[in-house]
Parts: sequence; structure tokens; C-alpha cells
Amino acid sequence: MTDAAKRPDTPAVEENSVVLDAKGLRALAHPIRVQLVGQLRKYGPSTATRLAERLGVNSGTASYHLRQLGAAGFVEEDTERGNARERWWRSVHRTTEFSDQDLAEREPEVVLAYLQSVSATYTLRTQQALNELQTMPRAWRGTFDMSDWALRLTPEETIALRQELWDVLARYRWDTPEAAATAPEGAERIGVITHILPELDTPAPPEESAGPGTAAGAETP
Repeated sequence: MTDAAKRPDTPAVEENSVVLDAKGLRALAHPIRVQLVGQLRKYGPSTATRLAERLGVNSGTASYHLRQLGAAGFVEEDTERGNARERWWRSVHRTTEFSDQDLAEREPEVVLAYLQSVSATYTLRTQQALNELQTMPRAWRGTFDMSDWALRLTPEETIALRQELWDVLARYRWDTPEAAATAPEGAERIGVITHILPELDTPAPPEESAGPGTAAGAETP
């Protein structure tokens, strides 16, 4: 949200996932909103004040965007935790999915704004990890990786590659606030951010251009 990319096709993921429509795309077309959803999914319920501190914004800004996310159905008030002085929020879903090619063609500007919000969030997460790298324990510094490979594939091969990557990730333990208590000793949160970026030598004519494929979110946040 931020985790904003569609997770591998497993029952544990699909049962609590939101599929984006035009309204959802508009609601998430802001980097702060993508980050807020990602934070609630990662760490569990929180207040606007605490979320604002994590994101480096003021509490009024966080409150405004949480209300917008609430109106769109991405977050909701946690009435069991809240009181007259503090309003707590929680994420409604664990994951976000977007793969509607027809919608991508009907609403290209909205889709682009949403994907730009996701991209900005991923860039920020990468920079944060780099800033903390030198203070990490040596064992964790050795796990860090930033790589890219140039492949020449057909669209069908590219989709197969994407599915294979999802299948690999599905073999590993997902991180949720609830799962942290039962994880093995020494286990920490690992962010896996994948990008499959078509780089066409000759762009297709407008009528043949494809949509963004599957994308979305946190870390999302």
C-alpha cells in the first residue's frame, strides 16, 4: 500500500483486497494518501497525530487526507480505541489491486496521477532505507540490493515473468501487525518493491497502446 502493488494470487491476500475503480483511483491520487494507507496496513491502527509524525507532515494535513480516504472506503474510524480527545483510524483492506485495462483507457489522466503517487511513495521508501543503511546491524546491511536487468521479451513472456515473481513471493511469510508476534526470532520487516517497465523501441500507435498492467500499493503504504 504502500503497499501499493498487487500481491501474489493467494487466498490469504485475495480475501481482504480492494480492487480499484475510478473513485478509488481518484482517492489515492496523492502520495500522502498512499503513504497513510501503507502506514496503517504495516503498523496497525493509529491517530492522525502519530501518522503525521511518521510522514513528516502536520496533523491537520494527515487528518484531512484520512477523512478523504474514509469517504472513499479505504480507512475507517477505530471506535474501540478512540475517545473524545483522540480519533483512531485503521485500514479497511490489506492490499490494493488495479488491473482494469478498460478503465485505464477511459481515465488515463486519473490512472497516471495514481501511478505517480505510488511511484513517489516507492522512491521515498528507497531513500529512507538508504538513509538508515549505515546504522543497520551488519547482517542486515548485507541483505540490501538495488539491481536492474534489461530483458527483451514479448508481452506474453513479460506477463509470465510477473506471475513467476509473484509465485516466489507467495512462498514467504507476509508481514502484518498480527503476524509479528508469531514470526521467528530475528525476523524483521522486508520491503520488496518490484518494477516491470516496458521500454519500447518504437511506441505503438495510440489505438494500440496498452494500459499500465497491474499496479498499486503498500506499503502501500
